[in-house]
Amino acid sequence: MANFYQDMDPADAVELEKLTRLVYELRENRSAILARYGVDDEIALMEQIYTGKIDEHPAYEHYLSARVLADTRETVRALLADCLKEVGRP
Repeated sequence: MANFYQDMDPADAVELEKLTRLVYELRENRSAILARYGVDDEIALMEQIYTGKIDEHPAYEHYLSARVLADTRETVRALLADCLKEVGRP
C-alpha cells in the first residue's frame, strides 16, 4: 500500500491530519447528540420536538448543536478538499 503522505511537505501533512481529525470529531459529536434521542438526523429530532414526544428543552438546543456540527463539518470537508488539491492529491 502506498504511503499517502509520501513526498508531501511535512507541514501540509500535519494540516491535512488536523482537518481530517476535525471532520471525524464533528461527525462523531453530532452522532452522539442524535443518538441520545434515537434519531438519525436533525429533521427527525425536530419532528419529535414538534409532536411533543420529547420536551422542547434541552432538545431544541441539542437540535441546534447538531445542525452547527453538521454545517461546520461540511465547511471543513470543503477546506480539506481544497487542501488536497493544493498538494496534488485526489
